Amino acid sequence: MADGNSSNSHLSAAMTTTQNIVTSSWSRGANFYFGLAVIVLGIVGTVTNGFIIYGLVASKQHKKHILIFNQNVLDLASCFFLAVIYTLKISDIRLTGQLGYWLCMLLVSENLLWTVLEGSVINLTIITIERYLKVVHPIWSKKKLRKWMTYLATALPWIMGSLFNMGIGISSSTRE
Repeated sequence: MADGNSSNSHLSAAMTTTQNIVTSSWSRGANFYFGLAVIVLGIVGTVTNGFIIYGLVASKQHKKHILIFNQNVLDLASCFFLAVIYTLKISDIRLTGQLGYWLCMLLVSENLLWTVLEGSVINLTIITIERYLKVVHPIWSKKKLRKWMTYLATALPWIMGSLFNMGIGISSSTRE
């Protein structure tokens, strides 16, 4: 009877192991197809944002709508980094050495992606504030809003996104 319990226990462990292998195999396949879908979305987003930027530059509207142009550049960068990062993740490339460390810190950890995504949110907030001021307070905005303020507002999302993610990257790399 003691032997029977022992073999039942062993059989149970073998069945559990077999079930885990099947689950992880299915999960690996699902992650692969999810990654492919994300890569396709990143490529489509990169191409479409590239066309929008080209259209703005060709029509000389990028000088008139600086914050909108900046938003499209941020979106282009986020789509590009999304495609690159998920390509690296699907490829299962082993990152070693100094180059591997920096690729891991910037790409695999998604720091560059989050930098431009957070910059995009900040830029959308700035666009909202600017449009609000121009619609609700048109006289005040014509008198007080200057071109240098727009240029500063264009740089702010890039700086803030970088500073925030640099702090996260440094704190997470020092823990290891």
